[in-house]
Amino acid sequence: MAEAAQSAIGPDPSLLLVDDDEPFLRRLAKAMEKRGFAVETADSVASGQAIVSARPPAYAVVDLRLEDGNGLDVVEVLREKRPDSRIVVLTGYGAIATAVAAVKIGATDYLSKPADATDITNALLAGDDALPPPPDNPMSADRVRWEHIQRVYELCDRNVSETARRLNMHRRTLQRILAKRSPK
Repeated sequence: MAEAAQSAIGPDPSLLLVDDDEPFLRRLAKAMEKRGFAVETADSVASGQAIVSARPPAYAVVDLRLEDGNGLDVVEVLREKRPDSRIVVLTGYGAIATAVAAVKIGATDYLSKPADATDITNALLAGDDALPPPPDNPMSADRVRWEHIQRVYELCDRNVSETARRLNMHRRTLQRILAKRSPK
């Protein structure tokens, strides 16, 4: 697996990972290094743009929402500095509008979190005409729903009433969902 990925990477294995979730960033960096990439990490738009300006990588994985701005700003700078780079935009807030914006700016692919290193590697190394293969073990619809509710709940600073209003659901129903364990 690693040898096949190594040969598909090409002569320049440089990879920039931009994400403000530090534990995720460390795990992903370690996994991508095992797959043969030369990884450099950034935790903000500013540091990502600085790395791109100094050493534009052949590959990039950029989170859409960062604490200091939008990851698409990093994608734009990278596309200007190195038009042949392969860029995957990762997001926990998947929407058609953001996917279209990412691809228009120059992203090669767009993945929703949680995405593992295999999914990301497949997206980075997929040919321009081929779609990456579907995930071996996709999340169930119940799990996707639960993840979305948890994300909105966290964005609302764990305020049940505000979360229920934004999700257009009854507060008691939301409380019952939040009290249960995550589905498989």
